Amino acid sequence: MRFFRSAFAFAVPSLALSFAAPVLAENWGQWRGPLGNGVSAETGVPTKWSATENVLWKLPLPGPAGATPVVWGDRIFLTAADGDSLILMCVSTDGKPLWTQVVGHGNKTARDDEGNSASPSPCTDGKYVWSFMGTGDLGCYTVDGAEVWKKNVQDAYGKFDIQFGMSSTPVLHEGVLYLQLIHGDGNPKTREARVVALKGETGEEVWAVERPSDARAECEHSYASPILYQDPEREYLVTHGADYIVGHSLVDGTEIFRCGNLNPERSYNPTLRLVASPAAAPGLIVVPSAKHGPVFGLKGDLMGDVTDDESAYRWKLQDTPDVPSPLIVDGIVYLCRENGVVVALGAASGEVFYEERTQDDRHRASPVYADGHVYVTARRGVVTVLKAGKEFEIVSENAMGEPLSASPVISNGRIYLRTFDSLYAIGAK
Repeated sequence: MRFFRSAFAFAVPSLALSFAAPVLAENWGQWRGPLGNGVSAETGVPTKWSATENVLWKLPLPGPAGATPVVWGDRIFLTAADGDSLILMCVSTDGKPLWTQVVGHGNKTARDDEGNSASPSPCTDGKYVWSFMGTGDLGCYTVDGAEVWKKNVQDAYGKFDIQFGMSSTPVLHEGVLYLQLIHGDGNPKTREARVVALKGETGEEVWAVERPSDARAECEHSYASPILYQDPEREYLVTHGADYIVGHSLVDGTEIFRCGNLNPERSYNPTLRLVASPAAAPGLIVVPSAKHGPVFGLKGDLMGDVTDDESAYRWKLQDTPDVPSPLIVDGIVYLCRENGVVVALGAASGEVFYEERTQDDRHRASPVYADGHVYVTARRGVVTVLKAGKEFEIVSENAMGEPLSASPVISNGRIYLRTFDSLYAIGAK
């Protein structure tokens, strides 16, 4: 099937995979950090700690969530399920609770201990903070806690039908919130998958487009989050789910490209739902699938349906990460499989440099990078610090003693870890 609607003429860029020079301190305003890719430019970030060693403070939380916190200046924003209430909290960087807002009600857990309706991460620009819940409740607040607006997106874009709950985290870019609402009821005539752009300050719709697919059964459901692709000549939104990765115009949502074969028809798996989000660097989009399926390295200047266009691919690899999102830094792609095996490969070539296990445990959090190190988080609460590069080297293994599925956050020389029970600030005393 072809769902391509329109295209833009773009020049083909060279594969640029370097990042900005280090700075003293950064805000971490979204799930994947300041550049939306899990990469921090900070230096002097801790590599060794425990539940007590190098802990600046620990704050018990009112309830669980797997959502990554965000940090701006001296404020931390995070979500939690407090009984039936789905809350957004603000905590100072010295560990003091500042305010709480109830964003929605009706928490549901997913697969016992895998997540709940507070799974999407908040985002902030330092003036406002936005929180989206699995119930469809979406709220905007000032950083001082005043409600600006609130709505439930199911009212406008259709009731969610997704087995383990809507967990996709919105992307904030230049004052616009982008949401992918990919779900379905098994009937392509009534399927209501949408991609939506809203004005951050008002909640007013900028655009909303259907996201067609021929996926069926559970494959209609996506737990991944959208990302931005940016290079010197183009930028666009990337959505991931229902057997396809799709690029959309930021202006009106128009489909620029799509790529399938993440769930090939010849061996179709009706339970292959996409969970891991893509990752992007200039000239490259790393596309995970699920359940030992493929990983694609796509070029960035794509147009139309490129599923069967071999020139659109930089490389292909088998055995995807199932939940953690890829990390791209300094010309190397790091893939963390759910069983703790980390694969490092060349961003341009796909050459595998190593494939080694960290912790023998489930891995749900996405790896992050800072100051020459890759941080890999296991579900039982051990954060393994790897030396970045082509050789596998464990620098430290840091046990928190509490379950952990949120990705680490790096800001102002500290690491913030949101376990299911507590919020920790890790740093030099």
